[in-house]
Amino acid sequence: MSTARPRETDLYGPVKTLLESQGYEVKGEIGAADVVGVRGDEDPVVVELKTGFSLSLFHQAIERQAITDAVYVAVPRGSGRAFQKAIAANTSLCRRLGLGLITVRLKDGLVEVHADPGPYQPRKSRTKKARMLKEFAKRTGDPNAGGATRQGLMTAYRQDALRCARVLSELGPTKAALVAKTSGVDRARTLMADNHYGWFERVATGIYALCPKGLDALLALGDPDQPSDRTAPVETHS
Repeated sequence: MSTARPRETDLYGPVKTLLESQGYEVKGEIGAADVVGVRGDEDPVVVELKTGFSLSLFHQAIERQAITDAVYVAVPRGSGRAFQKAIAANTSLCRRLGLGLITVRLKDGLVEVHADPGPYQPRKSRTKKARMLKEFAKRTGDPNAGGATRQGLMTAYRQDALRCARVLSELGPTKAALVAKTSGVDRARTLMADNHYGWFERVATGIYALCPKGLDALLALGDPDQPSDRTAPVETHS
């Protein structure tokens, strides 16, 4: 079995065959376009070929939209979870850009059309919008620099966990209801029971204590109600 890297020309034959089966006359390398298909008086179809997804592929395809609305990008079809994620993400991108997407399985020439060119109107998610605005409203201060790594970010949930940890560090083992009242965190019982960060320990029914890991986090991250000027997430054991 050949291990040679695929070439753009390897895609041409299968793509040409697909278009010819739909009644197009097909020629390669017409002007700046890799593949051009013409059928009667219709707008031509243009296909840009690449050995993988890249920014330059989409730049070229967008430029071809000055010629026709029927522009596709074509790449070799891969395998595995990573490629499936890439297909899903790039299919969405193509739809947003008004492009079509084709993959070619090089071992047997199988061509699959994942998206056709056309106008796109993104669907808004009220749930995602509400979740984002809720997080914005609940977070105290602005403890994270935009663009920082996701690991260790100071979220509203983490700030609530720190408030609970602060109460336990001051009072010792405490009933969940008192932690909620003292910290102002209504979800204190659920938060400590879920113990997402491993900071809390249930020592009796409805009574929680702070673990050493929670004390370390409290010392490292500080008081969430006294925001610092920290602009990047502090890495902790959590």
